[in-house]
Amino acid sequence: MTQSRTILVVGGGAAGNAVTVLLRRAGFTVDLIEARDDWNATAGSGITLQGNALRVLRELGVWDQVETSGFGFGAVGITAPDGTVLHVQADLRTGGDDLPATVGMQRPRLQQILIEAVRASGARVRLGIRAETFDQDADGVTVRFTDGTEGRYDLVIAADGLGSATRAAVGIEAAPEPTGMAIWRVAAPRPAGVSRTDLAYGGPAYIAGYCPTSDTTLYAYVVEANRDRASIPPESYADEMRRLASAYGGNWPEITEHVTDPAQVNYTWFDRMLVEGSWHRGRVVLVGDAAHCCPPTLAQGAALSLEDAWVLAQMLAGSDTWDDTLFQAYYERRITRVRPVVEASVQIGQWQLDGVRDADVPGLMGRTMTMLRELP
Repeated sequence: MTQSRTILVVGGGAAGNAVTVLLRRAGFTVDLIEARDDWNATAGSGITLQGNALRVLRELGVWDQVETSGFGFGAVGITAPDGTVLHVQADLRTGGDDLPATVGMQRPRLQQILIEAVRASGARVRLGIRAETFDQDADGVTVRFTDGTEGRYDLVIAADGLGSATRAAVGIEAAPEPTGMAIWRVAAPRPAGVSRTDLAYGGPAYIAGYCPTSDTTLYAYVVEANRDRASIPPESYADEMRRLASAYGGNWPEITEHVTDPAQVNYTWFDRMLVEGSWHRGRVVLVGDAAHCCPPTLAQGAALSLEDAWVLAQMLAGSDTWDDTLFQAYYERRITRVRPVVEASVQIGQWQLDGVRDADVPGLMGRTMTMLRELP
């Protein structure tokens, strides 16, 4: 195999960082560019990592750091709005029996671990710039950057997220669509009694939940019907989340008293998107949220993105010929796994929006998560 090839990764989130590390390990020259000067190092509150995400993080060589930094657990609790625990269900270990079912983490900590892995890999990293144009021929891509420079690459990997400018630039017309739900998120101190995710259904929101992210922290979230974001001033975010969360009992009163700083509260609509047909145009290939996104009802967004990176890196390292046949094979391998997760994640939310009382949510979750135990 010819490992002297040069690859550009556009975007330094989970998928971009992961594919960079894996491709460097395979011996390729990799440039990574990220539009944000801070490399997203402080963005976000928390993240729930299912076992199939942990499996990829272990392949990246960062599992020990993730395990030490996060909070592992193996069950989810279902509660009434007043906090009464109705049912505790063991989580399926989608990454295999030698990994926890779930790890909650502070999202900035996970990003820092991945940043350090990229730096250690020897990849060339440039922050605060974007790719402007992609001029392709049969042998590669010439990329023009916003700082006036240009580079020549054998392959470009678009890992620039849901609103991917690269996806649009190469003529893939898919775009995210709102599902009708939105989520309020905040990081907070962890009450001593919180040792797993608990989800309350009913009350003024569709879902009120929390996930421990370390020995001392958690992130909490409240899901409601989406509202016009322009009608919610950012300075009111803490008040709005606290108003919704104050209706819930159990651990919620202790959590809610820390929802005071609007700058620490995030409000986001749920979106769905699945690029159909292929995830490439010529020698530009999509991974992660640039190719697919879904509501976090199954907590699989990061996991699917990390799997994309793992699979694509394996296929590139295992083939001398990088062409439409290889890139289409990547798509076919991923779409059969990604589509059921996107559809199930959207369906769970739609049942709630429609007020369906007898929906088989546990069955759909069980079937989907069982499928994810298989290697991607």
